[in-house]
Amino acid sequence: MTLVQKLRGTPVETVLVDRHNHHLFEPLLYQVATAALSPAEIAQPIRAMTRGFKGMTVLLDEAVGLDVPGCSVLLRNGGAIDYDMLVLATGVEYNYFGHPGWAQRAPALKSLHDALEVRRRLLLAFEQAEMIKDPVQRRKLLTFVLVGGGPTGVELAGSMAELARFTLRRDFRNIDPASARVILVEAGPRLLNGFGEHLSEYALRSLQRMNVEVRLSTKIDRVDDGGVEMKDGRIDAALVVWCAGVTGTPAAAWLGVKLTRQGLVPVGPDLAVPGHPEIFVVGDLAVVTGPDGQPLPLPQVAPVAKQEAAFVAKVIAARVARRTPPPAFAYRDRGSLAIIGRSAAVVDLGWLRLDGFAGWLFWGIAHIFFLIGFRNRITVFVTWMWEWLTYGRGARLIVDP
Repeated sequence: MTLVQKLRGTPVETVLVDRHNHHLFEPLLYQVATAALSPAEIAQPIRAMTRGFKGMTVLLDEAVGLDVPGCSVLLRNGGAIDYDMLVLATGVEYNYFGHPGWAQRAPALKSLHDALEVRRRLLLAFEQAEMIKDPVQRRKLLTFVLVGGGPTGVELAGSMAELARFTLRRDFRNIDPASARVILVEAGPRLLNGFGEHLSEYALRSLQRMNVEVRLSTKIDRVDDGGVEMKDGRIDAALVVWCAGVTGTPAAAWLGVKLTRQGLVPVGPDLAVPGHPEIFVVGDLAVVTGPDGQPLPLPQVAPVAKQEAAFVAKVIAARVARRTPPPAFAYRDRGSLAIIGRSAAVVDLGWLRLDGFAGWLFWGIAHIFFLIGFRNRITVFVTWMWEWLTYGRGARLIVDP
């Protein structure tokens, strides 16, 4: 979306292909999964966003392959689209490390469908526990495991704990929702590995104060329909959510180039695929090589993708106008944010580090600012203020995703 917005006004014909009709603000997916926000509050129809863009065509379809020599994109609904220049921005998907069967048992958070499925399983577990008298079965239904201690796992754990401890506490007669166990499992030695150690420790303490069980340096050996297994034991759980590790989408293999171990595409300083100057890759799918030939240490976050897209738009515009293209891509790191729970977040801007209420306030302002659409910004702001005052969550609907 950044790319097509930056190309607006340039003399090019742009075709945007997506299998969804909406653009999604992924950083807030976990709030849909925990009933804090509704899907429409973090998504916007693509056609509405590109209304009035001259030379712009939007296709609700799925790319299923590339004819690189013939310069065309193959579509699921038949036919192909010829191109002069191609930009792949398909992102990544969660990596189950050689266990694709785990995906059905431990959903990840990459789409609205995923978030609604997690929300359905989460809320349904409380409803089923209300009807179960067997204490062992009830304990299992009130146990939730999150795999991965990055921003998604930390934010999801905090939001689940708040849902159980505050929002649902007076809604049931036979169970105490506050007794629910939220367990965060991380294979590494600390949470939020991309943040400073001080902020990582703050996140750990904050989660523990919310009664989240954090297990560090712990690897998952098996995921089944009843929970997870590790070297030091088993956890029976009603819901397991996968928040650990990513791999490139199948689109990377269509290029016929050597990929990284994570299935990502190496690109040059101009973000073009070596040997194919007409093909660009941006976002999480790309591994950018610097002028010295070494990969740049870029985090897989939205600001990187947006800056890469803006850069490629400049390259394309320069080629069309037969001007000198911009120099090598350079990422400007503006910092990292993660929320732990009510009035608790961590902010690492390099020159400024915040936690607690100040971090939470900064996190909220930043996310509202980057939301798409004025209506969504106002709606989310009002919803958050209401939830902060009342602990209420109005999106607690159990529906099929």
